[in-house]
Amino acid sequence: MSVISPPKPRRAPEVPREPRRIAFRQRAGRWDVKLSPYLYISPFFLLFAVTGLFPLAYTAYVSVHDWHLIGGQGAFVGMQNFVDVVQQPRFLTALRNTFSIFLLSSVPQVLAAIGIAAVLDANLRARTFWRMGVLLPYVVAPVAVSLIFSKLFADQSGLINAVLATVDLGPIRWHADPLSSHVAIASMVNFRWTGYNTLIFLAAMQAVPRDLYEAAVIDGASRLRQFFSITVPMLRPTIIFIVITATIGGLQIFDEPRMFDQLGQGGSDRQWMTVTMYLYELGWGAQKSFGRAAAVAWILFLIIVVIGLINFAITRRISSSGSTRGGKR
Repeated sequence: MSVISPPKPRRAPEVPREPRRIAFRQRAGRWDVKLSPYLYISPFFLLFAVTGLFPLAYTAYVSVHDWHLIGGQGAFVGMQNFVDVVQQPRFLTALRNTFSIFLLSSVPQVLAAIGIAAVLDANLRARTFWRMGVLLPYVVAPVAVSLIFSKLFADQSGLINAVLATVDLGPIRWHADPLSSHVAIASMVNFRWTGYNTLIFLAAMQAVPRDLYEAAVIDGASRLRQFFSITVPMLRPTIIFIVITATIGGLQIFDEPRMFDQLGQGGSDRQWMTVTMYLYELGWGAQKSFGRAAAVAWILFLIIVVIGLINFAITRRISSSGSTRGGKR
């Protein structure tokens, strides 16, 4: 006997649903998540565009025109301003002086900053006092530092010559000899910036794991061995940063050589005139040629870029070789 199953109830036809609309609040929330990081960093790029990119582009525009301080914009001259500047013997002298002062200031400055930071990183009494003390020269105004050092390095009545006279060394003509004037100006730069770089190195040293030093002490390594085997390799990124910033600042030096004497022209024979001082002389001196001054500014900018790329390539090769040696070990 067959059983007849009851008929299944029919389902109502499904009505297609309308796509759900996203509320404005949800859209605003998504926009906030996507756009807020860019809005947070936008003030920096806006300020950089106003204070960095626009002056750079405007200087490039001025450098290809016969532009004077009084007459204003003149005719388009192309690269003639650059050619005229490079052919001037005074520009070559300023370029030589700039590199000489830069080398005499940057190299001893970095070495002294690392050594002082290593001493301050030790267990000293009144560490805060000594750490704040190294920053005091940086607080002093550059004009005051230049005036004080110009008296210390005076040709006739300077303190340095008085000290040299006690050991039967003749007086040095600090304002006449090019190398002596470069040493005097470099000493001003080192006085102001060594403490600043010392604090940067000190902060990097304090970030080095102390376990490495404890293991080195167990292995019998001396303090000097720990410094060269642990501290210096761990400071490689900081050293790269200091070298790059010192290069940029050293090639743009202006305050110290400008205030080294009363005239502020870089000496009678321009024996300590830097590129920035030559730029100032072209723009606001007797020539009042903004076009040539802008050309000098762009040449200096390109020199800094090239040196920065060379430093980056060298430091990158050093860091890669260091990591390769570490991996082989």
